[in-house]
Amino acid sequence: MRRAQRIAAITGMLVEKPHHVFDVGDFAELFGVARSTLSEDLSIIRSTFEDLGMGKVETIAGAVGGVRYLPDLSSEQILAQIEGICERLREPDRILPGGFVYTDDLILSPQLLRIVGHIFSTKFSQYEPQYVATVETAGIPVALSTARSLNVPLVVVRRQSKPTEGPVLTMNFVSGSANQVETMSLSRRALPTGSRVLLIDDFMKAGGTLRGLINLMDEFECTVVGTGVLIETGWPEKKLIDDYLSLIYLQEVNVEEEKVIVRPADWITA
Repeated sequence: MRRAQRIAAITGMLVEKPHHVFDVGDFAELFGVARSTLSEDLSIIRSTFEDLGMGKVETIAGAVGGVRYLPDLSSEQILAQIEGICERLREPDRILPGGFVYTDDLILSPQLLRIVGHIFSTKFSQYEPQYVATVETAGIPVALSTARSLNVPLVVVRRQSKPTEGPVLTMNFVSGSANQVETMSLSRRALPTGSRVLLIDDFMKAGGTLRGLINLMDEFECTVVGTGVLIETGWPEKKLIDDYLSLIYLQEVNVEEEKVIVRPADWITA
């Protein structure tokens, strides 16, 4: 293969599997070239990605070393992407009866999900999560995209257990917004004891669901290394959890004036 062909192939492999460590020797064998030649190829890819703000290509030294792609985004890129989502959320025709905001088309957009996953990966990869966990069902796409960007498995906590899950741990939690007792369950086989878990959800009002998730992780003797939320509301002001990172702050839905007041989270604009 020519160098241009090798660079195109290697770039595709790296981007397809973020955070996965590829053995340089495997690349050398695949393309039939020396390691020194591959080092030059990787250097070109690395500098191109840095120049265009497309993330990082990192070389890992040592016996288990290799090369991997990290979808890290700059502060400017995160602000631009989240502001773009906020602009779409401000569309008056998104307002539904009861003061709700229609978001399904955004949460289920592959392009938006890829961006959100990269943002959460950028902010949480330093804590080295081994799993991403969420509660069914609306949070699954956001959590799955985050898990893919981090190259870790996704764990889905069920509202009701299924026979195919085997032994499960079921617990009750209080929904902060509705103030009702609800149930969540997780298969005993889903999480090894002592795992490092990142919690991801699409929407948070009072934080009751995430509070329940944190308690569930305690029952599994797992460590919660971070909590990420796509959209949080300004009401109620007091949340049931303190340490979390949201991307979008939904301040108000004014049905009469047909206005959705929404902005990027404070840490993004700081």
